[in-house]
Amino acid sequence: MNNLNFNNKTILITGAAGFIGSYLAKRVCAENPKAKVIGFDSVNDYYDTRLKDYRLKELEKYKNFTFIKGNLADKELVNKVFADNKPDIVVNLAAQAGVRYSIDHPDAYIEANLIGFYNILEACRHYPVEHLVYASSSSVYGGNKKVPFSTDDKVDNPVSLYAATKKSNELLAHAYSKLYNIPSTGLRFFTVYGPAGRPDMAYFGFTDKLIKGETIKIFNYGNCKRDFTYIDDIVEGVIRVMAKAPEKKDGEDGLPLPPYKVYNIGNSSPENLLDFVQILQEELIRAKVLPEDYDFEAHKELVPMQPGDVPVTFADTSELEKDFGFKPHTSLRDGLRKFAEWYKEFYC
Repeated sequence: MNNLNFNNKTILITGAAGFIGSYLAKRVCAENPKAKVIGFDSVNDYYDTRLKDYRLKELEKYKNFTFIKGNLADKELVNKVFADNKPDIVVNLAAQAGVRYSIDHPDAYIEANLIGFYNILEACRHYPVEHLVYASSSSVYGGNKKVPFSTDDKVDNPVSLYAATKKSNELLAHAYSKLYNIPSTGLRFFTVYGPAGRPDMAYFGFTDKLIKGETIKIFNYGNCKRDFTYIDDIVEGVIRVMAKAPEKKDGEDGLPLPPYKVYNIGNSSPENLLDFVQILQEELIRAKVLPEDYDFEAHKELVPMQPGDVPVTFADTSELEKDFGFKPHTSLRDGLRKFAEWYKEFYC
């Protein structure tokens, strides 16, 4: 296991104003004062920009952090960032996220997730990096019946455009790894949650609606299961992966084998949506976000499955454990408790 020390390295983190990107940047800056961390983000208004501003403000406290506002689809700008900074490690977390949004706004996904990622790959080709780490998603598994989802499973049947763009990222990274010997690792994240998370995620959206006295819709009549993964576990996994790039080796034909890997990062314990809502409501009452006598039943509506959704997500993390000695472990209650406490402080 490589030493988790990034001092004297230049690390480019795209999506640094986003949920995972801001947590990752903060931890790398705090633990590696001699590292140079460059955050890149378009700070778009897909959701409340106050949250993005809040995250960036937290990052401004670190002297070794620099922020560049820009769009990954701007190839000239991306090349300039690489030319000026020569990053050693690139972590591409910038993406247009969300399954449902992709149904009505496909252009945003093609621009951010395909053109943006292609520009990153081209920059890594012309300004060689030690390691490219990029976010994929559990959504690539689509409606796979076999659980838990393993990185060995076939993932050729995406059920949303978002999933298709993430699978495309893996294919593009593989091609560039093979052609240009770029060490790259894709990470399939499973339902990431926590304080200062994404407001379009169920736990956050439900809380917003309950406070306003609106009804929350529970899809597939509550018969969905999600592998909820707490943000600190995700960041721990990403940091370990960053420090250990896939090895460059030649094959029997004397040509380089692609230094390419893909891992799942998930909690490996899917939770039923109704149980999840139950824990969320208990923690919102405990944090005094909602009153003790709140009538949840009056604000719950069980509805059919939505297009692009899948009934279950469940990560097989055995490869991650084998190669990095790490497995996410935060319980849903602990994670939702931290979220509820943060929400109380931030919004109430």
